[in-house]
Amino acid sequence: MAIKLTSLNDLSTLGFDEIIDVRAPAEYADDHLPGAISLPVLDDAERARVGTIYKQVSPFTARKVGAALVSRNAARHLEGPLADRDGSWQPLVYCWRGGQRSGSFATILRQIGWRVETIEGGYKAFRGLVVDALYEKPFPAPVVLLDGNTGSAKTELLHLMQAQGVQIIDLEGLANHRGSLFGAMGPQPQQRGFETALAMELVKLDPRRPVVIEAESSKVGECRVPPALWTAMKAAPRIVLNAPLDERAAYLTRAYSDVIADEARLHDILDSLRPYLAAEQVEVWHEQARAGDFRDLARSLMEIRYDPGYLRHRARMDPAQVTEVEVPSLAPEDLPELAARIAAQVTALTSGDK
Repeated sequence: MAIKLTSLNDLSTLGFDEIIDVRAPAEYADDHLPGAISLPVLDDAERARVGTIYKQVSPFTARKVGAALVSRNAARHLEGPLADRDGSWQPLVYCWRGGQRSGSFATILRQIGWRVETIEGGYKAFRGLVVDALYEKPFPAPVVLLDGNTGSAKTELLHLMQAQGVQIIDLEGLANHRGSLFGAMGPQPQQRGFETALAMELVKLDPRRPVVIEAESSKVGECRVPPALWTAMKAAPRIVLNAPLDERAAYLTRAYSDVIADEARLHDILDSLRPYLAAEQVEVWHEQARAGDFRDLARSLMEIRYDPGYLRHRARMDPAQVTEVEVPSLAPEDLPELAARIAAQVTALTSGDK
């Protein structure tokens, strides 16, 4: 019997040694079960070829061609990635719907003598649990937003708070993006992959305790915040950090050292601002970058580009939902104490002792 997933928590309790995704590489890249390895029984081109035969020739011919391809690919996996697995190894195998691809590979593994199971409904069933968590159910814990102008060290403070026992969700970490034009950190996950990672964070939450999330727009880079969380964020109380401009400029030069180190990337980003600002101002920023005046560059970018937008946004907020925290210093040695102050404020907000 195939295993039926009833909750996202099931994956951590089933006790399999390995989860194997036998779908095509493009399907795996779009999203996969957490921790699953990719051992496709049909690659992208083979999957397309079998699908075409199924539609244009006959299902029987497609199954015959598909079986030959699956057998060859299974042999490569057995001689390669699975060659060192011993007799006690217990894998869990899945495909798109829990049908022929996972069933065929599981049959081969069982014939060898391994105890292997498949997932009823395959990836599609797992995806249904993710959609239910993020699109159908309300967010499971009270949310407090950590807000503040660019350069207020919000993400670093989140993780310091987590080390002090506060529940957090780091949306920028899950999306692999710092949320601004300068914020790319490498390839972002596909939307489904982002949602799976977020859903797995939700199942870890204690619903009786608040969770702190950095104030973001509805998109982090190209990843969209799902409806249940976005609804909770819009209604959440905010802790707004008020840090001096010079402190924020100094912090940004530390936090965005990767951008500073990549001269071509930095100048390309500055050029992308030309449609929104006077050419003379953009050229000043280019000159500051070429001269290595990165703190002055950061200060000017915040004054002219970023801070006005934050001020307009906050002007629309309900003052009763905003708690301001004065931050005289963002020096590395001062951040742990600041994180503790914010944690205490979170407790006060959610216990009604503001």
